[in-house]
Amino acid sequence: MKALVASPGADAHLDQADVDEPEPELDHAVVDVKAASINRGEVRALQHAKPGWRPGWDVAGVVVQAPASGAGPREGSRVVGLVWSGAWSERVAVPTHMLAPLPDEVSFEVAATLPVAGITARKAVEMAVVDGKRVAITGAAGGVGRFAVQLAAQNGAHVTAVVGRSERAAGLEALGAAEVVVGTLPFEGEPFALIVDSVGGDSLAAALARVGPEGTVVAVGNSSGAPTTFDVSSFYAKPGARMCAFAVGAELQRSQGATTDLGYLANLVADGHLDVGIDRVVDWSDLGAVRTACTDLLARRVNGKAVLRL
Repeated sequence: MKALVASPGADAHLDQADVDEPEPELDHAVVDVKAASINRGEVRALQHAKPGWRPGWDVAGVVVQAPASGAGPREGSRVVGLVWSGAWSERVAVPTHMLAPLPDEVSFEVAATLPVAGITARKAVEMAVVDGKRVAITGAAGGVGRFAVQLAAQNGAHVTAVVGRSERAAGLEALGAAEVVVGTLPFEGEPFALIVDSVGGDSLAAALARVGPEGTVVAVGNSSGAPTTFDVSSFYAKPGARMCAFAVGAELQRSQGATTDLGYLANLVADGHLDVGIDRVVDWSDLGAVRTACTDLLARRVNGKAVLRL
């Protein structure tokens, strides 16, 4: 079968190759991939990956081989799932605890945006009680950010969305942001009960300055690649404030799978309560378009999600 693989020296360090068919474990279903999304982490990993490494975390498609254990989705089921390698291929084996059924109302392209970005946003927002509270989301135009803005607003929060450039602010108020800040979150101003930061560097320093007593800063990424320096004494002056390092893999290991989260997000979409914000859909066989999408994602020229259609 065909798959996209790491190819050092190629444009975007990516190429297409023939690979072996998946060999599923007892509790894995083989999914015929219909769509997969592109995440910043995958693209970054490609820059240093060994030849042949297979990117791809988010997957949506149809089960072509049910798990040998007898548990999980049956052959022919529409599903959305999460793997840690290999979703950018024609077929992939997915553990049953990382799969959820996909409502007929949700397209494969839309579903493919949900696993990494949607679960990260949901779990980050749920780290604090936000009803009636002030919440800030940095990197709000990205995949995680757009989901977090919506989920926080739907839970009753007053949401401040932070974006790096003015053109990336488009549409965020319609998603539930009460205000949009262009640039970096200011170091001074009203405190927040929750700040979800994906930028790192000065953005994370500002978040630690603006979080209130008993408030929470959730660091979900470091897209700036910059180190963070902050005033520790100022942070100590906020009793009960905390900073949490978020890694979606560790969170899913703790919760023993993604089925519940994926089902919840897919149903929100089906009911019209979640806009996944697809910026572009590219045919995975158009290698030039795929490479451009990867490059644009790293350069922050993608608002929301980029999706591969198989």
